[in-house]
Amino acid sequence: MPLLESPFAQLDLIRQPEQHNDPLQAFDAADEYLLNHLAEQQPTTATRVLVLNDSFGALAASLQGQVQVTSSGDSFLAAQGLEKNLVRNGKAFDAVRFVPASQVPSGPFDRVLIRVPKTLALLEEQLIRLQGQLAPGAEVIAGAMIKHLPRAAGELLERYIGPMHASLAVKKARLLIATVEDRPVAVSPYPTRYTLDAPAIELLNHANVFCRESLDIGTRAFLPHLPKSLGSARVADLGCGNGVLAIASALQNPEAQYTLVDESYMAVQSAAENWRAALGERDVIVRAADGLAGQDADSLDVVLCNPPFHQQQVVGDFLAWRMFQQAREALVVGGALYIVGNRHLGYHTKLARLFRGVEQIATTPKFVILKARK
Repeated sequence: MPLLESPFAQLDLIRQPEQHNDPLQAFDAADEYLLNHLAEQQPTTATRVLVLNDSFGALAASLQGQVQVTSSGDSFLAAQGLEKNLVRNGKAFDAVRFVPASQVPSGPFDRVLIRVPKTLALLEEQLIRLQGQLAPGAEVIAGAMIKHLPRAAGELLERYIGPMHASLAVKKARLLIATVEDRPVAVSPYPTRYTLDAPAIELLNHANVFCRESLDIGTRAFLPHLPKSLGSARVADLGCGNGVLAIASALQNPEAQYTLVDESYMAVQSAAENWRAALGERDVIVRAADGLAGQDADSLDVVLCNPPFHQQQVVGDFLAWRMFQQAREALVVGGALYIVGNRHLGYHTKLARLFRGVEQIATTPKFVILKARK
């Protein structure tokens, strides 16, 4: 893999989760462009830089020791990547302060470097949170590969930060550079909320939650077929999002014990708040994690999962396949994984390679609900 070279450092970087012979690299030309732009401004070790949505630590690890850098984002895997890449390059794993997107970074900051996220609602929330956190003369620079840079990103910078101009394209990357100007105090439109009829609950969704405006159609297909009569089973909602699967299941299974995990800090925050609203003080474990990677073997009876089919801008079934493997490890013999998936993805065949029995529970024109028994 090529090294990330910038005026600040030369780094050997890996993606998370790690794949053998991973064809993708942990940085791109937009990272290089952001670092080169910052270097041209000749920052000092006293310059306070906030990095948002760093992909696996490419920006923050480059800047560590060169400026006062804080990193913030909504991905547990990206945060894990930052730690591993710091160590990989001879630095302490905690050499850069990381602030989950469920919290607000505390300034003032002289420069803000932003990797434009796939979800523009997350960008909007992050820009709103910068109110009162920027030093006089601060600059906010957002970078992306041109193919992933929507016009609305520049409009958001203009609305919440100040006058913005776009850079020339370099290696198919572009920067949006905004100078701070007084703006009316903005009230965040997040979290959003929607209600369900069955079960009759309201669901709160922070800015980066998948399908935050309404229930996604895969989950809608899954809900009527959640397992019943679970007794005191130990149940995990893997990739929990706003927690709807676990909450709906818990309402039907009052003795069951639940663990909710997601790699999005905002999803976990939403799930925890929704659980409390629907189930009060009933015990639950809710955590941001790399799926079930930290779960003890043979510690679960049931896993519920609506698996993702992309990581950031990369589409594929690698994460889903990894989640299936994690579920198998965590389940007791005889335990079951329940999933919903698009019919064309062929999950039945993949699950049959890991589990001793795969049963189709239900089907719709677009989705299939499967039960895989260990």
